[in-house]
Order: sequence, then C-alpha cells, then structure tokens
Amino acid sequence: MNKVILIGRLTKDPELNFAAGSGTAVCRFGLAVTRPFKKDETDFINCVAFGKTGETIAQYLTKGRQLAIVGNIRTGSYDAKDGTKRYTTDVVVESFEFIGQGKQEQKEDNPFNNNFGGMNFEEDMTPVDDSSMPF
Repeated sequence: MNKVILIGRLTKDPELNFAAGSGTAVCRFGLAVTRPFKKDETDFINCVAFGKTGETIAQYLTKGRQLAIVGNIRTGSYDAKDGTKRYTTDVVVESFEFIGQGKQEQKEDNPFNNNFGGMNFEEDMTPVDDSSMPF
C-alpha cells in the first residue's frame, strides 16, 4: 500500500503549468510539515497535483496557507544538464482539504469574521414548545 496523509503549510505559491500535448494541468508546490519531538522539526515535501485538483490548488492557495492532502509517493530520476543523475521524490495529491484561513480571510474587516456579518441572532430568538416532542 502506498498512501500518504499530510497536514502542512505551503512553502511558496503553487506553480501551475500544462503538460505539452495532453494539456493536463500540473500544479507543483512545497509543503512544510512539522514533526513534534522534543524540539519541533520540519520536513519539506515536494507535492504535485494533476487536472482539476491542481487547478483548484493553484487558484485558491498561496504561500503560508494550511492544507491537508491525501496522496501517494512517487519516485523518479532524470539526467541533469551537468550529466549527473538526479533522483526525485514527490507526493502525488489524490485529494485535499483547505484548513485554517488565508491572510485575507483573517482580516477584521471581513464581514464573515466579525459577529456573523453584523447579524444579531438574539433578536430572532423565538421560544420553542418542546412538550409535544416524542423524546
């Protein structure tokens, strides 16, 4: 079984490209994942997402944003320009979830973060007669 579940923060803005020929979206990004030990240590994981998943990540996420991903590990190699063989390890994203809030969403002037957009729910408190409920 090859399954990876990670929660971390983007190390930089995602890079979105399209594969030559097929036109498939390819989104690459780094994820900083903290390991709790006596002193927290951080791993920097290279990730790649394809298709609509990649397009969505590139559109909505920026550096510092927290993200949960589920994927699998893929290794590969290529010959560098200097003639040496380079090895790569990436996590191929199968699914993801946004976690936390982005910088714009944390601003106090955002109506969705201050008192429910100014709505006063106490004014709309209607008593409910629960005596007819069967439980």
